[in-house]
Amino acid sequence: MNADYRSLIEAGCATERLTILALAGVISVAPTRPAPYDVPIAGLARQSFADMMASVFPGFTADGLVAAMPLTQSTLNRRADEFEDLLDLLLEHCTWRTDECFWVAHALATASMGGNHLWQDMGLPDRVALSELIECNFTSLFVRNVGDMKWKKFLYRELCKRAEVMICKSPSCGVCVDYKVCFGKEEGLAPVSLEDVWSAANVA
Repeated sequence: MNADYRSLIEAGCATERLTILALAGVISVAPTRPAPYDVPIAGLARQSFADMMASVFPGFTADGLVAAMPLTQSTLNRRADEFEDLLDLLLEHCTWRTDECFWVAHALATASMGGNHLWQDMGLPDRVALSELIECNFTSLFVRNVGDMKWKKFLYRELCKRAEVMICKSPSCGVCVDYKVCFGKEEGLAPVSLEDVWSAANVA
């Protein structure tokens, strides 16, 4: 994680510290995502993103990041339907009808376009932090994941269920050959250092 992450979390003033971590993480790892999702947060118009930065990171000079955003809410070409469907799912399950939950939904959908574990693509320190973020912001989705399925797998399974697409190879997860793929440990390096996490945890 580069210095921008540290600068963002030090400038953050959101009520929920996990919101600071998640938004700062998704913005910071933007260059690792495939185009057109290599923007700070996909799906937001420039003014909406500027409003978010001013609200959540008031101490951060965001001119360069704001300039990277489209003037209007963009129509994404690659995987557009997938992104929009996922965003719609998250917005429908927002626990709080607030701007922050709206921004977190966009950040989560954006991170889902990455190729790593979702907690890594959100720039979070571990999967526990991601689970806490989802529990706080999308509680009705959180309680549906009764088997603690990996979050990206779970979200896409929810999309398939909505589209009435059968994806399960077995009548129950416990006997499925892909059980470890869906429920196994999510190992990998955290994109943030413990020092950065400590700094984020002490944001006022």
